Amino acid sequence: MTNPLTKLLSERDWLMTDGATGTNLFNMGLESGEPPEFWNVDERAKIVSLYKGAVDAGSDIFLTNSFGANASRLKLHKAEDRAFELSRISAEIGREIADQAGRTVIVAGSVGPTGAIMKPVGDLGHAEAVAMFEETAKGLKAGGADVLWLETISAPEEFRAAAEGFANAEMDWCGTMSFDTAGRTMMGLTSADMVQLVESLPNPPIGFGANCGVGASDLLRTVLGFSAQGTERPIIAKGNAGIPKFIEGHIHYDGTPDLMAEYAILARDCGARIIGGCCGTMPEHLRAMREALETRPKGQRPSLEIITEKLGGFSSDNDGTGADKPAARPRRRRARG
Repeated sequence: MTNPLTKLLSERDWLMTDGATGTNLFNMGLESGEPPEFWNVDERAKIVSLYKGAVDAGSDIFLTNSFGANASRLKLHKAEDRAFELSRISAEIGREIADQAGRTVIVAGSVGPTGAIMKPVGDLGHAEAVAMFEETAKGLKAGGADVLWLETISAPEEFRAAAEGFANAEMDWCGTMSFDTAGRTMMGLTSADMVQLVESLPNPPIGFGANCGVGASDLLRTVLGFSAQGTERPIIAKGNAGIPKFIEGHIHYDGTPDLMAEYAILARDCGARIIGGCCGTMPEHLRAMREALETRPKGQRPSLEIITEKLGGFSSDNDGTGADKPAARPRRRRARG
């Protein structure tokens, strides 16, 4: 049976996914250190609002509130036995919203990193990681997710473990990594490395790409790195809404709706087919992105100079693939969601 995401990709040149989870939930009252996944049970109406905000803004895909719903992360809150439950409920709520949308909307089961470092550097073994990813995947599947969505991964070992867990759960998936360290992931992978990793898997994802990171300019340089490899697999771009700034005790992102509209167009022109936002991206950003994608024609692949002119400079001289930057900006600390 064809996955609904694959079918939608066969009918459309581009799809828009959602924006931030964490930023939106913090604006709804989530406290720092509080597991967002608990809100699937304790604050159901707010999770409904989160999902509807993306759908109403024009998203074709939205991610469930299950980023940290794995035994390793939940153990920090003495809730490691709730990974399946919280994943399932997050997808059940999503299924209800998608089915009421009046158009095809994909429920993507968000799966974040375990929060542990895998062997040989860390203590987490492959089999244990696979089991955790499989548990989360089965919960999302039981709740009605159309596809799994692995995000913010840094290590190839963890990416492989997740892919194996998803295969065990018999679920199609997409996967993104975060290129936040001089154009590489924290564990040193370049965009070219990721393409090789994806194509080496026995069950490769439907689509792959980058999320979060430092800023929109850096993420688009990574997308150019993906497309330069000649991949025919759909590329995902899910960049932050500008750069985080610490103001009056809270993190704010300086990206305006107009800036994110420019980012969306550039992402499409760089070769991305699934385009959305990450940290700081609100429904107002998504509406501007959707309008731009629908009304502005596809252009030529942009140069690095065009990207920095439209979105600002890069945070590093290069991304590890030989692409030199025209201009740099100071590096700032990032925050998830």
